[in-house]
Amino acid sequence: MGEPLVVIWDGIEEPSEERCTIVDLEEKRIAGVVRGEFGTCTYAMTVSQEWWFRSLRVTLDHRSLTVSRSGDVWTVDGEERPDLSEAREIDVSISPISNTLPIRRLDLDPDASADIVTAYVRVPELTVTADPQRYTRTGDREYRYDSRDTDFTRFVTVDEHGLVIEYPGLFRRRKRPGVDR
Repeated sequence: MGEPLVVIWDGIEEPSEERCTIVDLEEKRIAGVVRGEFGTCTYAMTVSQEWWFRSLRVTLDHRSLTVSRSGDVWTVDGEERPDLSEAREIDVSISPISNTLPIRRLDLDPDASADIVTAYVRVPELTVTADPQRYTRTGDREYRYDSRDTDFTRFVTVDEHGLVIEYPGLFRRRKRPGVDR
């Protein structure tokens, strides 16, 4: 990705529209605006070239949340959070961009799977909790997502960049004219 990449997702279960921009520099910058019944939420995220999560700022109405990770140390609004020490990823409840980070970082072979822990950011509550998950690569561009503490499972389809095309029941990407077929 040399030029900024813009994708638009529609929320299905909870109706929303997200416009996400990814800029590929030394440290990737990802920014999004999500509009839904909860209001308008903006986020700005940085990840390394290898797709390791670095920082996130989420703003909703007049409230905001800042999350960052350095090694095994997570901070939420400046407070250290030892309960998140096993987490390596971020998962923002209203955006499928969260799935791209582990998909790109893990670079799983077909039929391989990996257990991860995320720092799960719930919107509109703006709370952060540890969330164990599993990704299994089931096809060239398909992954099975499993929550390891509930019975939630979905088969997620992605494009060549690891960006979600279809997350059944939750998100669907709009076609980009002249790009998506």
